[in-house]
Amino acid sequence: MQDNFPDIKLLVFDVDGVFSDGGIILSDVGIETKRYNVRDGFGVVAIRKMGIEVGILTGRANRNVTMRMRELGIPHVVCGCSNKGQGIREISRLYGIALEHIAYLGDDLIDLPAMTKVAYPMAVADAEQPVKANAKYVTSRPGGHGAVRDAINHVLEKMGRYDELVQMYLDM
Repeated sequence: MQDNFPDIKLLVFDVDGVFSDGGIILSDVGIETKRYNVRDGFGVVAIRKMGIEVGILTGRANRNVTMRMRELGIPHVVCGCSNKGQGIREISRLYGIALEHIAYLGDDLIDLPAMTKVAYPMAVADAEQPVKANAKYVTSRPGGHGAVRDAINHVLEKMGRYDELVQMYLDM
């Protein structure tokens, strides 16, 4: 682990603008769909295999988010959260992991209350400027286009565990 890097045990992600590009496709009958990046999903599954948990904290509530996150094996998805400061404390409680062991990836102003409470705040490349200013890391990729995977890889690299991830798949 690199000097002064926190011992991260839980990564928490926003959804719109982080897991997705923030676009919402709404059909004529009111069905909402989103596009997710498969590499982001692979990263989530891989890091969970390494013993680091993943949680979701999103301001919107819709079925496709819970379906996708269930598919990825994420046990706690907090949807419809308008106060992400309270939401991150709820996620911390649900997992039994203290805030000083949590990293958070966000993109918009609503994410700031959560980002300021965790050990390692991160922002996607196309985040709002105040969000980037409060981040310890800004991904090289925009939301919905590999930002989640970028953040996962970054945390593993900072913890000195990225090579362990690679080896896990070489040994299969």
